[in-house]
Amino acid sequence: MSINLATKLREETAKAHTNAENSTFMKCFLKGIVNEEIFRKFTANLYFIYSALEEELQRHSNHPVVGKIYFPEINRKENLEKDLEYYYGENWKEQIAPTPECQTFVDRIHEVAASETPLLVAHAYVRYLGDLSGGQGLKTIAKSAMNLPEGKGTNFYQFDAFNSFEEIQAFKGKYRQALNSLPIDEATAQKITDEAVRVFDLNRNVMHGLEGFITSIVDPSVLAEINSQVIPGSTERPHPHAARMVAAAE
Repeated sequence: MSINLATKLREETAKAHTNAENSTFMKCFLKGIVNEEIFRKFTANLYFIYSALEEELQRHSNHPVVGKIYFPEINRKENLEKDLEYYYGENWKEQIAPTPECQTFVDRIHEVAASETPLLVAHAYVRYLGDLSGGQGLKTIAKSAMNLPEGKGTNFYQFDAFNSFEEIQAFKGKYRQALNSLPIDEATAQKITDEAVRVFDLNRNVMHGLEGFITSIVDPSVLAEINSQVIPGSTERPHPHAARMVAAAE
Protein backbone atom coordinates (compact mmCIF):
# COMPACT_ATOMS: atom_id res chain seq x y z
CA MET A 1 0.00 0.00 0.00
CA SER A 2 1.45 3.34 -1.03
CA ILE A 3 1.79 6.18 1.47
CA ASN A 4 0.32 9.58 0.62
CA LEU A 5 3.23 11.39 2.20
CA ALA A 6 2.40 14.74 0.58
CA THR A 7 -1.01 14.87 2.26
CA LYS A 8 0.36 13.52 5.54
CA LEU A 9 2.99 16.24 5.60
CA ARG A 10 0.50 18.98 4.84
CA GLU A 11 -2.01 17.89 7.44
CA GLU A 12 0.35 17.06 10.28
CA THR A 13 2.50 20.18 9.94
CA ALA A 14 -0.45 22.60 9.75
CA LYS A 15 -0.17 23.83 13.34
CA ALA A 16 3.62 24.31 13.20
CA HIS A 17 3.19 26.04 9.85
CA THR A 18 0.68 28.49 11.32
CA ASN A 19 2.97 29.20 14.28
CA ALA A 20 5.80 30.06 11.90
CA GLU A 21 3.54 32.31 9.83
CA ASN A 22 2.57 34.18 12.98
CA SER A 23 6.08 35.15 13.98
CA THR A 24 6.53 38.88 14.49
CA PHE A 25 9.08 38.94 11.69
CA MET A 26 6.75 37.37 9.13
CA LYS A 27 3.71 39.41 10.11
CA CYS A 28 5.74 42.61 9.78
CA PHE A 29 7.23 41.46 6.49
CA LEU A 30 3.75 40.82 5.05
CA LYS A 31 2.82 44.39 5.98
CA GLY A 32 5.89 45.75 4.20
CA ILE A 33 7.75 46.56 7.41
CA VAL A 34 11.26 45.67 6.35
CA ASN A 35 14.40 47.56 5.41
CA GLU A 36 17.63 46.57 3.70
CA GLU A 37 19.53 46.01 6.96
CA ILE A 38 16.93 43.54 8.18
CA PHE A 39 16.43 41.91 4.81
CA ARG A 40 20.11 41.36 4.13
CA LYS A 41 20.57 39.64 7.50
CA PHE A 42 17.56 37.49 6.71
CA THR A 43 19.07 36.69 3.29
CA ALA A 44 22.42 35.81 4.85
CA ASN A 45 20.72 33.30 7.16
CA LEU A 46 18.96 31.74 4.18
CA TYR A 47 22.32 31.43 2.45
CA PHE A 48 23.75 29.33 5.27
CA ILE A 49 20.62 27.17 5.46
CA TYR A 50 20.47 26.47 1.73
CA SER A 51 24.22 25.96 1.47
CA ALA A 52 23.97 23.18 4.04
CA LEU A 53 20.80 21.70 2.57
CA GLU A 54 22.04 21.66 -1.02
CA GLU A 55 25.41 20.31 -0.01
CA GLU A 56 23.74 17.36 1.69
CA LEU A 57 21.14 16.81 -1.02
CA GLN A 58 23.88 16.66 -3.64
CA ARG A 59 26.01 14.40 -1.45
CA HIS A 60 23.09 12.01 -1.11
CA SER A 61 21.68 12.41 -4.63
CA ASN A 62 22.07 8.66 -5.23
CA HIS A 63 20.32 7.72 -2.00
CA PRO A 64 17.23 5.55 -2.73
CA VAL A 65 14.94 7.96 -0.87
CA VAL A 66 16.58 11.37 -1.00
CA GLY A 67 17.55 11.00 -4.65
CA LYS A 68 13.89 10.91 -5.66
CA ILE A 69 13.23 14.44 -4.36
CA TYR A 70 16.54 15.96 -5.48
CA PHE A 71 15.80 18.53 -8.18
CA PRO A 72 18.91 20.72 -8.67
CA GLU A 73 16.98 23.05 -10.99
CA ILE A 74 15.32 24.58 -7.92
CA ASN A 75 18.52 25.12 -5.94
CA ARG A 76 18.68 28.52 -4.25
CA LYS A 77 22.32 28.98 -3.24
CA GLU A 78 23.53 30.71 -6.41
CA ASN A 79 20.58 33.08 -6.41
CA LEU A 80 21.22 33.93 -2.78
CA GLU A 81 24.84 34.70 -3.64
CA LYS A 82 23.64 37.27 -6.19
CA ASP A 83 21.43 38.91 -3.58
CA LEU A 84 24.19 39.02 -0.99
CA GLU A 85 26.56 40.66 -3.46
CA TYR A 86 23.91 43.31 -4.09
CA TYR A 87 23.38 44.00 -0.37
CA TYR A 88 26.95 43.66 0.89
CA GLY A 89 29.22 44.17 -2.13
CA GLU A 90 31.83 41.90 -3.69
CA ASN A 91 33.37 40.90 -0.35
CA TRP A 92 30.02 39.76 1.07
CA LYS A 93 31.39 36.44 2.32
CA GLU A 94 33.64 38.26 4.76
CA GLN A 95 30.74 40.25 6.21
CA ILE A 96 28.14 37.61 7.00
CA ALA A 97 27.74 35.05 9.75
CA PRO A 98 24.82 32.88 10.81
CA THR A 99 22.79 33.92 13.82
CA PRO A 100 22.79 31.36 16.67
CA GLU A 101 19.32 30.22 15.61
CA CYS A 102 20.49 29.80 12.04
CA GLN A 103 23.53 27.80 13.14
CA THR A 104 21.25 25.46 15.08
CA PHE A 105 19.25 24.93 11.89
CA VAL A 106 22.39 24.27 9.84
CA ASP A 107 23.69 21.82 12.44
CA ARG A 108 20.41 19.91 12.34
CA ILE A 109 20.62 19.54 8.56
CA HIS A 110 24.09 18.02 8.79
CA GLU A 111 23.05 15.87 11.74
CA VAL A 112 20.13 14.19 9.99
CA ALA A 113 22.13 13.79 6.78
CA ALA A 114 24.74 11.83 8.71
CA SER A 115 22.49 9.81 11.00
CA GLU A 116 19.02 9.50 9.40
CA THR A 117 19.45 10.50 5.78
CA PRO A 118 15.78 10.09 4.71
CA LEU A 119 14.86 12.95 7.05
CA LEU A 120 16.46 15.33 4.54
CA VAL A 121 13.17 14.91 2.68
CA ALA A 122 11.46 16.95 5.40
CA HIS A 123 13.93 19.81 5.07
CA ALA A 124 13.64 19.91 1.30
CA TYR A 125 9.83 19.73 1.45
CA VAL A 126 9.40 22.65 3.84
CA ARG A 127 11.94 24.91 2.21
CA TYR A 128 11.47 24.41 -1.52
CA LEU A 129 7.71 23.98 -1.71
CA GLY A 130 7.38 27.01 0.52
CA ASP A 131 9.52 29.06 -1.84
CA LEU A 132 7.52 27.89 -4.84
CA SER A 133 4.19 28.52 -3.11
CA GLY A 134 4.75 31.97 -1.65
CA GLY A 135 7.94 33.38 -3.10
CA GLN A 136 6.44 35.65 -5.73
CA GLY A 137 4.22 37.37 -3.17
CA LEU A 138 7.13 38.02 -0.82
CA LYS A 139 9.25 39.21 -3.75
CA THR A 140 6.62 41.83 -4.59
CA ILE A 141 6.43 42.99 -0.98
CA ALA A 142 10.22 43.27 -0.66
CA LYS A 143 10.59 45.19 -3.94
CA SER A 144 7.89 47.65 -2.94
CA ALA A 145 8.99 48.14 0.67
CA MET A 146 12.63 48.78 -0.21
CA ASN A 147 12.12 50.31 -3.65
CA LEU A 148 14.52 47.81 -5.16
CA PRO A 149 15.74 48.08 -8.77
CA GLU A 150 14.31 45.48 -11.14
CA GLY A 151 16.17 42.18 -10.80
CA LYS A 152 18.18 43.28 -7.77
CA GLY A 153 18.03 41.91 -4.24
CA THR A 154 15.25 39.37 -4.75
CA ASN A 155 16.88 36.67 -6.87
CA PHE A 156 16.14 34.18 -4.10
CA TYR A 157 12.49 34.25 -5.15
CA GLN A 158 13.25 33.87 -8.86
CA PHE A 159 13.03 30.38 -10.36
CA ASP A 160 14.58 30.52 -13.80
CA ALA A 161 13.57 26.92 -14.52
CA PHE A 162 9.92 28.00 -14.82
CA ASN A 163 8.39 30.56 -17.15
CA SER A 164 4.90 30.79 -15.72
CA PHE A 165 2.69 30.19 -12.72
CA GLU A 166 1.30 27.15 -14.50
CA GLU A 167 4.78 25.64 -14.83
CA ILE A 168 5.40 26.17 -11.14
CA GLN A 169 2.11 24.49 -10.28
CA ALA A 170 2.96 21.57 -12.54
CA PHE A 171 6.33 21.14 -10.86
CA LYS A 172 4.71 21.21 -7.42
CA GLY A 173 2.46 18.41 -8.58
CA LYS A 174 5.53 16.51 -9.79
CA TYR A 175 7.17 17.05 -6.41
CA ARG A 176 4.13 15.73 -4.55
CA GLN A 177 4.12 12.67 -6.78
CA ALA A 178 7.79 12.13 -5.96
CA LEU A 179 7.00 12.32 -2.25
CA ASN A 180 4.26 9.75 -2.64
CA SER A 181 6.53 7.40 -4.57
CA LEU A 182 9.29 7.25 -1.97
CA PRO A 183 10.28 3.68 -1.00
CA ILE A 184 9.53 4.11 2.70
CA ASP A 185 7.40 2.40 5.33
CA GLU A 186 4.88 3.97 7.70
CA ALA A 187 7.44 4.39 10.47
CA THR A 188 9.82 6.32 8.20
CA ALA A 189 6.96 8.42 6.85
CA GLN A 190 6.11 9.42 10.41
CA LYS A 191 9.73 10.27 11.17
CA ILE A 192 9.87 12.48 8.07
CA THR A 193 6.64 14.19 9.10
CA ASP A 194 7.87 14.75 12.65
CA GLU A 195 11.06 16.22 11.24
CA ALA A 196 9.03 18.57 9.02
CA VAL A 197 7.28 19.89 12.12
CA ARG A 198 10.71 20.47 13.61
CA VAL A 199 11.84 22.28 10.45
CA PHE A 200 8.94 24.73 10.74
CA ASP A 201 9.98 25.35 14.34
CA LEU A 202 13.58 25.90 13.27
CA ASN A 203 12.38 28.39 10.66
CA ARG A 204 10.31 30.19 13.26
CA ASN A 205 13.30 30.39 15.58
CA VAL A 206 15.47 31.90 12.84
CA MET A 207 12.87 34.60 12.26
CA HIS A 208 12.50 35.13 16.01
CA GLY A 209 16.25 35.76 16.18
CA LEU A 210 15.82 38.69 13.78
CA GLU A 211 12.96 40.33 15.64
CA GLY A 212 15.28 42.63 17.53
CA PHE A 213 15.97 44.44 14.28
CA ILE A 214 12.22 44.79 13.67
CA THR A 215 11.60 46.32 17.10
CA SER A 216 14.27 48.91 16.40
CA ILE A 217 12.31 50.39 13.48
CA VAL A 218 8.68 49.92 14.56
CA ASP A 219 6.77 51.98 17.11
CA PRO A 220 5.96 49.76 20.13
CA SER A 221 2.23 50.47 19.89
CA VAL A 222 2.19 49.52 16.21
CA LEU A 223 4.13 46.36 16.97
CA ALA A 224 1.72 45.44 19.75
CA GLU A 225 -1.20 45.86 17.35
CA ILE A 226 0.50 43.67 14.73
CA ASN A 227 1.26 40.97 17.29
CA SER A 228 -2.34 40.96 18.48
CA GLN A 229 -3.48 39.87 15.02
CA VAL A 230 -3.45 36.14 14.32
CA ILE A 231 -3.02 35.11 10.69
CA PRO A 232 -5.04 32.00 9.81
CA GLY A 233 -2.63 29.35 8.60
CA SER A 234 -2.43 29.02 4.84
CA THR A 235 -2.49 25.23 5.14
CA GLU A 236 -5.44 25.31 7.52
CA ARG A 237 -7.80 27.45 5.46
CA PRO A 238 -7.56 29.89 2.53
CA HIS A 239 -6.39 33.37 3.41
CA PRO A 240 -5.68 36.47 1.27
CA HIS A 241 -2.09 36.57 2.53
CA ALA A 242 -1.20 33.27 0.92
CA ALA A 243 2.39 34.28 0.23
CA ARG A 244 4.56 32.62 2.80
CA MET A 245 8.28 32.12 3.13
CA VAL A 246 7.65 28.90 4.94
CA ALA A 247 4.51 27.69 3.21
CA ALA A 248 4.23 24.06 2.34
CA ALA A 249 2.60 23.19 -0.94
CA GLU A 250 -1.15 23.47 -1.25
